[in-house]
Amino acid sequence: QVQLVESGGGLVQTGGSLRLSCAASGRTRSNYVMGWFRQAPGKEREFLAYINWSGGVTTYADSVKGRFTISRDNAKNTVYLQMNSLKPEDTAVYSCAASVGVFSRSPSRYDYWGQGTQVSVSL
Repeated sequence: QVQLVESGGGLVQTGGSLRLSCAASGRTRSNYVMGWFRQAPGKEREFLAYINWSGGVTTYADSVKGRFTISRDNAKNTVYLQMNSLKPEDTAVYSCAASVGVFSRSPSRYDYWGQGTQVSVSL
């Protein structure tokens, strides 16, 4: 089992920045792919980015490319999502997830999920 705990959400003004953290514990392995997703009220869960745990391979959704950056600190078993130039439409619950060796944009391919952290962007 793997436990994931997100932190770093909050309220920010348009154009501001936030950095989300996802701390992993339990049976973490080097072949895990870590992803960030978000879900706004009334909308489906949206893929944002993923990163290969050991190799640093990254992929982004077009909606956040150039504004968001995913990174990881293997020593701390933590994955980050740096979010810049935030917009009101970025308001959502942000969750991290772990996939056992599968690179995917689909939430269904992820095996473990955190509880999520709220990000709200005001005008």
